[in-house]
Amino acid sequence: MGLEDGRIPADTAARADATFVVHATWAPMRTPGMMARVEAGLVLADSGLACDTFNIVCRARLGGPDGIQRCRDAFAHFRDVRRPFSWWVGPADEPPSLGAMLESIGLVRAEAEEAMAKRLGELPGLHPEEVTGLEVLRVHTAAQLESWATVTASNWTPPDLGVNSFYRQTAAALLAPDSPQWLYLGLLDGTPVATAEATVHDRTVMLFNVATGAEYRGRGIGSRMTWQPLREAAAAGCTLGVLQAASAGVRVYRRLGFTTFGEITEYKPKGALA
Repeated sequence: MGLEDGRIPADTAARADATFVVHATWAPMRTPGMMARVEAGLVLADSGLACDTFNIVCRARLGGPDGIQRCRDAFAHFRDVRRPFSWWVGPADEPPSLGAMLESIGLVRAEAEEAMAKRLGELPGLHPEEVTGLEVLRVHTAAQLESWATVTASNWTPPDLGVNSFYRQTAAALLAPDSPQWLYLGLLDGTPVATAEATVHDRTVMLFNVATGAEYRGRGIGSRMTWQPLREAAAAGCTLGVLQAASAGVRVYRRLGFTTFGEITEYKPKGALA
């Protein structure tokens, strides 16, 4: 799938990639025991945890003759430290045969989501319905971050305890005033029920972890958790919002004006590395 009707900029895929790199590497680069390597051809982040949510390879530009070897080297890094990881392939990645290259070295396609985007100049005319009792807070304290991580982890089946470990270890980086990762916690009558993350980079905001506890879905909470970070990012100068949408969320994002510009695919090793 390509750009639709000029409703989003031609450089949307590249801007999404650059913002995803910030999401994957900002905290690991500033946290003892973690690392990130940002190179022109490839980006690798290693949290030191046995959790493929935070061990990531992305933004591949591997069209040269050494491309397949670069793929093998990234795989070898995680094989040698015996940690699981995910390789994310997006619309701007090169070469077009990257997925086949990854499969040839032992990775398998795990899941795919729609890459969606929206110009933020349209936001003033959008006002999702209010949800009675819902308060959306920007996370500024360690206690709020702990609640945020717990709600996020609960959306995995079974709950992913590595999520709590990651956010405890990276709290200093994420709560720093200059952090480009803005975390939002949704409280329904005082109870933490929803999360969102907005990573901001170069006039672009990318949303992650927009999630609502299963028993609270269907009330419009997801729309509010999407809209508020976008509104605040627009006020800070961002002109483009991007996200990757699972099938369950596509309808919500389309109602908010997002359009699809491609697919983001996650690849994982065939067998356990940990």
